[in-house]
Amino acid sequence: MAKPGKLGPKSKPPGKRAAARVVEKSRSSDVKALAAVVAGLDGMLYRCRDNRTRTFEFASDGCLALTGYTAAQLLSGRGASYCGLIHADDRNRIAIEIAAAIRTSARFTVEYRITARDGSVKWVRERGAVKAAGTSKSHLIEGYIEDVTAQRAEIRALQDSERRFRSLFENATEGIFQTSLSGVYLNVNPALATIYGYDSPQDVIAAVADIEKQLYVDPARRAEFIRLMRENGAVANFVSEVRRRNGERIWISENARAVYDDDGTLLFYEGTVEDVTETKLNQEKLEYLANHDAVTGLPNRLLMNDRLRQMMLQAQRNHSVVAVALIDLDHFKLINDTFGHNQGDQLLQTVARRMQACLRDTDTVARLGGDEFVLLLSGEGRGEALSQVTQRVLKAIALPWRVEQRELSVSCSIGVSVFPRDGRDVQTLLKNADTAMYKAKELGRNNFQFYSPDMNAAIAERLEMQNLLHRAVEAEQFVLLYQPKIDLASGRLAGMEALLRIRDDQRGLLPPLNFIQIAEETGLIVKIGEWVLREACTFNKSLQRRGLPPLRVAINLSARQLMRNELLRSVEQALRDADLGAEYLELELTESMVMHDPEVVIAMLQQLEALGVQLSIDDFGTGYSSLNYLKRFPVRSLKIDQSFVRELGQDANAAAIVKAVISLGHSLDLQVIAEGVETADQLAFLMENRCDAIQGFLFSRPLGADAFIALLEREHARIDSYAALRELCHSQPEHGGI
Repeated sequence: MAKPGKLGPKSKPPGKRAAARVVEKSRSSDVKALAAVVAGLDGMLYRCRDNRTRTFEFASDGCLALTGYTAAQLLSGRGASYCGLIHADDRNRIAIEIAAAIRTSARFTVEYRITARDGSVKWVRERGAVKAAGTSKSHLIEGYIEDVTAQRAEIRALQDSERRFRSLFENATEGIFQTSLSGVYLNVNPALATIYGYDSPQDVIAAVADIEKQLYVDPARRAEFIRLMRENGAVANFVSEVRRRNGERIWISENARAVYDDDGTLLFYEGTVEDVTETKLNQEKLEYLANHDAVTGLPNRLLMNDRLRQMMLQAQRNHSVVAVALIDLDHFKLINDTFGHNQGDQLLQTVARRMQACLRDTDTVARLGGDEFVLLLSGEGRGEALSQVTQRVLKAIALPWRVEQRELSVSCSIGVSVFPRDGRDVQTLLKNADTAMYKAKELGRNNFQFYSPDMNAAIAERLEMQNLLHRAVEAEQFVLLYQPKIDLASGRLAGMEALLRIRDDQRGLLPPLNFIQIAEETGLIVKIGEWVLREACTFNKSLQRRGLPPLRVAINLSARQLMRNELLRSVEQALRDADLGAEYLELELTESMVMHDPEVVIAMLQQLEALGVQLSIDDFGTGYSSLNYLKRFPVRSLKIDQSFVRELGQDANAAAIVKAVISLGHSLDLQVIAEGVETADQLAFLMENRCDAIQGFLFSRPLGADAFIALLEREHARIDSYAALRELCHSQPEHGGI
């Protein structure tokens, strides 16, 4: 045995064999690790020759998922050659690109299609490098092939989406924009360029360098736009007046939002623009109409009431007075009946101009309706001064006026009340001025009277009418007349309106103008309205029982009825008692009624609509309607007031107003009805402008129950086409009934 520390005679130097085993073991471990990595790849690692068939010398296990063939099948060639899997349309291109890489010994990346074993076509991306094969002139190609079908589909989807977006952007009818925070256009579409009067989007971007100063008529609108964006991150229906390229002014409505990046940094604003000039102008016409008389252009009752309130407040602060002068033209009805409404309206216009010439800028002249006007005179503290003004008005109105080659003189009667002496609210002042005006008429007309408490003659007349109303309510001395409505699309009778009269032994049938105001003020209108509701429903049901075509009957609601909680109960009871379906009842309300307390009215109307009753706004254009509220009212139709219909063919403004009302009604999906149609020309205009229905003397005056039944039975038998109705209309006198 060898001694410790010394080598035996046959022993080898320690460490070399062991080190070799360690190296071999390490290499084996690396190979296994590499093999595991290669096996886990989704694609295929390969090595092949650069011959015509690209003979494979190595392929990783990923080839099975990629091609459907195992590595052994590709290497042996028994399954398929890889070149044979390449799509026929791509083979030549791939061969050329790889040949170019071989010539330059460059790396290459190509994409092409292969047909897998199961017949599916896949897009693949091949990345490879060329290396020399020993000493021969041949080369080896080594690389990696992966399936990129899904990636290409995503790219194609993005490209399609971008094309669709670009198409929408380029072909949209609305203007689309992106602007910088400083007010510079970043991107606009052709529609916006057209709206602003430019030839192309590039022209807009180049020309408009400062939106605030160059675009908006009111530069403060841009600041308001920015403020809303900062507070809300968006704007909706932002309406502004802007300048087009040629200087023309138009109105636009913008809807826009602020765009931020992932870090919350504001990048730009983007949105849409719509030209709303026509809508804006129509709205302005309607708003003007709501505050001004259509015939004279003077402020109407609503605007007059508002101005009087303002003048009273000013007078209180200044310790001064306000005079209210109510003017009524003498015998105006005679002029209307003799020369016609057209000449009567010309007289009203002439009187309006003459009165305006007598007043100061701080005064107001308004038309209440018919032949009644009101003067509001501020700061007149002495009776002498008021007398001088009223004398001037009397003389101006009485100046000769030419009509049909004749000179006529029209006088007036004026009643004056003074704030605060004769009243401290609008209604009291008007009532007392009205009392003084009737006193002036009693004293021979063509004079003026100041109100005094002892003017009781008018009050006595009112008391007499009140007594008449009480007797009529107790004895049910009321009668309903019915006027048919005609549907212009079919030419058939499409409904009827119930019109109230009082049957008086001495005066005959009294129209509502004689008693409705007193009935409202005394509260009798509630009982009268309930009677009308019951009678109209009962009559309508009787028509159905006769086998006649079912019609909807319309009745007018009063302001007091509308504001009473019992209205819904009354309507339900009337329908139940008559056994009439709710769809055959229509309730008409005036604009002033629905605007008195809009929120309360909306709630009541919604209950009536839920019951099934149809609702409509009567005399549209004579009161005041907020368009914001109008679209919230659950009404189905608008009735154009007859004062506008009467002017058709004679006044361009009246025609424009009627068109605007029809357009507004249709835009709100409402049926539009014209009342007071008296001539064939009016009918033709309404048909041309797509009015839905009409009523008026051209077709029929209001009829008693028996006469209306006879009319309905006759028309049910005779009229079965619109052509027949037209022939029938043309055969009637201008103011006759059917």
